[in-house]
Amino acid sequence: MHSNNESVAHPTSPKKYIEDEYFYDDYSDDVYNLDNLRREKLSEIDNADFQWFHIRACIVSGVGFFTDAYDLFVINLVSTMLGYVYFKHLDNTVPKLIDMGLKMSAACGTLIGQLVFGWCADHYGRKKMYGLELSLIIVSTLGSALCANSFAITLWGSLMLWRLILGIGIGGDYPLSAVITSEFATKKRRGAMMAAVFSMQGFGILSAAVVSVVTLALYKDLIAQEPDYIDHVWRIVLGFGIVPGIVALYFRLTIPETPRYTMDVMKDVEKASHDIDNVLSSNKREKDKNIPVYSIEVPRATFKDFIAYFGKWQNGKVLIGTSVSWFVLDVAFYGLGLNNSIILSAIGFSNSPDVYTVLWNMSVGNIIITMLGTVPGYWFTVFLVDKWGRIKIQLMGFIALTILFLVLGIAYHQILRFSLPLFIVIFTLCQLFQNFGPNATTFIIPGEVFPTRYRSTGHGISAASGKLGAIIAQVGFINLKDIGGPNMFVDRMMIIYAFFMFIGIWTTLLIPETMNQSLEELSNEDQIGFVKARKNSSPKSVNNNWSSDITSDSV
Repeated sequence: MHSNNESVAHPTSPKKYIEDEYFYDDYSDDVYNLDNLRREKLSEIDNADFQWFHIRACIVSGVGFFTDAYDLFVINLVSTMLGYVYFKHLDNTVPKLIDMGLKMSAACGTLIGQLVFGWCADHYGRKKMYGLELSLIIVSTLGSALCANSFAITLWGSLMLWRLILGIGIGGDYPLSAVITSEFATKKRRGAMMAAVFSMQGFGILSAAVVSVVTLALYKDLIAQEPDYIDHVWRIVLGFGIVPGIVALYFRLTIPETPRYTMDVMKDVEKASHDIDNVLSSNKREKDKNIPVYSIEVPRATFKDFIAYFGKWQNGKVLIGTSVSWFVLDVAFYGLGLNNSIILSAIGFSNSPDVYTVLWNMSVGNIIITMLGTVPGYWFTVFLVDKWGRIKIQLMGFIALTILFLVLGIAYHQILRFSLPLFIVIFTLCQLFQNFGPNATTFIIPGEVFPTRYRSTGHGISAASGKLGAIIAQVGFINLKDIGGPNMFVDRMMIIYAFFMFIGIWTTLLIPETMNQSLEELSNEDQIGFVKARKNSSPKSVNNNWSSDITSDSV
């Protein structure tokens, strides 16, 4: 493989094969066999039987995503609670700018984390970054729960700062969890494994509401005596997010580096092959100290190479497709998800003069919404993504959402006034087709379609584009929803969401179907001759004992 990523056909015999920058000479059989060894071992990963290690990888990544969703969406409940403790003079309502700051701070941090950790994971390794971002989440979650007013800074000011840091950690979890899962997954079940990891987002959202309900029940009598006990409730609900994070931390620190990263970035094909043998519990090849050590070369992640790779339309259009699709999806997903209390209030579910009843109904309402549409949607994707394909599911979701948001936008107030059950059904279907649709596939596809050296960076760019959409949605929703009166502009917001979903239909067409294809096939790079020896390199010692079982047609 040339450093400019042009394909190079390998000769039948590698003897005396010479290029401008790389060459094969009298010991090139071993270099050629390293190239075959790489492809043989990657094929073993792609075609391995599903086993305990794959389940463990899903659990380790999934617990992190559970924590991410819990911490991101719990602010929807906490923000309402803060109003009853600190803003009694404003009818128990958090001022618009503070509410927006509380909800946007984590989103802004997430965008930063997705870009920074995405790049770092490609340059310093997946394993090194995986524990670091989770540690950030744990520390910042604890800091958020312990915030208080002081002479120098207000409670909501310090809460915004901690949630910004929290968001950076959460942002890192997106590309890392996706890439680690995809690089360990089998080709046949890769989509289901990644969807299962992402489905924990639904359980995280659900658990935030459940913890709120349980905590409110424990404090019911105390809140009846003194409403300020809500201050205890929101801190417990917020702080509970560290529990799953602590559980996952040990396993993240001990998870092995992915073999694909070891091969394609660290340039250690032999070590990666041993790691694969260990992970898959296959016949282990004894490492021979006399194995030749070469100064090998593989395509490197540099700015010049990045421009050269994504400058080709066949590669650049994929990054555009994954990024814009995620952007338009998150405009609607977070615009609604972080404002469920607005919807619950619109249908009269959280309206009550009693503070405890308001908070209780809001928490229970979130459980109902999540159970009706959100959780089932994720699991439909898990079971069908490797049968139907990613693109079909994403297109189906965007088309359904375009229609549903149009219906809500055109007849929002009429449906609320004359047919409340119909409104609930339509809103539930919106939640269902977001998650049995683009919300899951926009996470899966960027973890598959880019080469190893840019896989995490590409996923981070795509995810950050989505988070930019979430920020725009949050600013827009809060500032536009009350034009003409309380919640009077929500119908037009739905039409705006429908427009973004329509854009998603077309950007999806830029993305290739990834089902049943290896990550190397999807990279658009020739895999024959991917590993090369540099000019004037020589082995420290020569021993071909291990190479005799690697044939030229092993993959």
